[in-house]
Amino acid sequence: MNTFEKIYDIVKQIPRGKVCTYGTVAAMAGNPGLSRVVGYALHSNPDSSAIPCHRVVNRFGEVSKAFAFGGANAQTLLLESEGVIFDEDGRVDLNKYLWRG
Repeated sequence: MNTFEKIYDIVKQIPRGKVCTYGTVAAMAGNPGLSRVVGYALHSNPDSSAIPCHRVVNRFGEVSKAFAFGGANAQTLLLESEGVIFDEDGRVDLNKYLWRG
């Protein structure tokens, strides 16, 4: 299994209504510190219906400004449709919504 496949396998496991950070996904895939690789993998997501890349946020709980499938607003709307609430600064409360695997 290559690195992108490992990343996709982990992201598929993130439950509805939860998020994970790029760094946590990288560590779980055996590549701690390579959160940018997670971003590259998710940007080239071959199947967004099966690989919920919208559930991956940065270490501050912020959505991607360049979300591959419609921009930051699309990612926010997808997460809100799953019950994820954003604070007034547009961040997800990682203490409440973070999935740790």
